[in-house]
Amino acid sequence: MRRLIGLAGIAAAIVTLASCDSGPRRPPSLRQYTNSYDFTISPDQAPPHAREDVHYSIRIFDRKTREPIVNGDGQLFAGIPVDEQIPNGAQSKTWDALEYGPEAGTYKAKLNFVRSGTWAVAIRFRRDSLHPLERTDWMQDVLNDRDTTIP
Repeated sequence: MRRLIGLAGIAAAIVTLASCDSGPRRPPSLRQYTNSYDFTISPDQAPPHAREDVHYSIRIFDRKTREPIVNGDGQLFAGIPVDEQIPNGAQSKTWDALEYGPEAGTYKAKLNFVRSGTWAVAIRFRRDSLHPLERTDWMQDVLNDRDTTIP
């Protein structure tokens, strides 16, 4: 009888854990810094696949005060590093302006990497037109595009 109750308890725990699953896992966020800003960069997929839109949510805080930066100005952009061979006519850049909102200090942007490989990605940002642009860079591996099932 005790064994049956113990098994029932284990089954209940498994059902409870399974019901707590919130769906697909989000990729980990990337932390980047400049002299004035602290960036938390959250893509909707990582590593991304070529020829798919990748949506980024970027939280930006003042490094000294930890206050969110409201209504700043910036751009998320990427390109193939200069030392890689690029076939003639291949697009080697992608970019998008940072769009503010809806949460304080949060900006949205979208990139579409046209080919697989290693891309140099960066953010340029300033709190307003009176402040200089500051830049942070990182490298991003991009996977091959997914096979389509269109006949």
